[in-house]
Amino acid sequence: SEYTLKYVLDKGKETDINIYACANVTMGMKGETLTDMEKLAAAGAAVFTDDGIPLMDEALLTEAMRRAKALGIPVSLHEEDPLFIRGAGVNDGPAARKLGYGGAAPAAEYVLTARDCMIALHTRARVCIQHISTAASVAMVRLAKQLGADVWAEAAPHHFTLTEEAVEEYGTLARMNPPLRSEEDRMAVVRGLQDGTIDMIVTDHAPHSKEEKAKPLAQAPSGIIGLETSLGLSIRSLAEPGHLNLMQVLEKMTAAPARFLSMPEPVIAEGRAADLVVFRPQEIWKVESFASRSSNSPFLGWSLPGKIHYTVCGGRIVYES
Repeated sequence: SEYTLKYVLDKGKETDINIYACANVTMGMKGETLTDMEKLAAAGAAVFTDDGIPLMDEALLTEAMRRAKALGIPVSLHEEDPLFIRGAGVNDGPAARKLGYGGAAPAAEYVLTARDCMIALHTRARVCIQHISTAASVAMVRLAKQLGADVWAEAAPHHFTLTEEAVEEYGTLARMNPPLRSEEDRMAVVRGLQDGTIDMIVTDHAPHSKEEKAKPLAQAPSGIIGLETSLGLSIRSLAEPGHLNLMQVLEKMTAAPARFLSMPEPVIAEGRAADLVVFRPQEIWKVESFASRSSNSPFLGWSLPGKIHYTVCGGRIVYES
């Protein structure tokens, strides 16, 4: 609703950083009735999304893309078809079988990715495929781009760092939607980042309490926090092995998301707002605690490069390690 969106944006103005907000595609994220996208756009919505819930009604999604295209605002989609999910949060593969857990088949993602890439091609809307995790999905996005669709894709560090075996080691801390996949899928995501098929590196930050994550695998919520480890993992998994250089990693974390949102690209220049993160690329730090109120991360205890010392927003230091 406009009221909720205004509340979030007003609260954001009270923080030390710049806050932008998404608005839902459908009322209550139920996938049945479109929101008043025009009013939400006027109220300041940056993106339309139903977050972690897939849009299963093709006609509804097509109309949403048409309206979003007319408004010049992108649509961001979580791609998981329930038809192919016997157990959420874990890949339907060897690890799930060892754990006696049903799992989510890769088809859950790539079937909807293929459909929505083609609807995006048809409507000419700007569409983002969220937190891509399968080789076939990367191939679908690559094809859509070649056909001329305004399709973008994002990847989260956990999907290009870990594989499904992590669930055996970390339990519910490695349960997420979409799930960690095979090594083949992980490397397909890396190659997608290399060749530009995947435009953005995002955090997929999902806080949960220790009590929630302490539940059995089938009952615990999916998701991990990713904000504070995103730079370190991206350097470790992409820059250090030589898949991307450091500037390419940073471009996918900063300038590319700005382009997707049609925002001015970040630059360091005299007279411009100083929105900066100051870090040492080679400095190793240990993941021992979080500024977040949650600590649901499989990366606790890891040593990562890229120690952040300052965050500067609008010329003011708003974080200092």
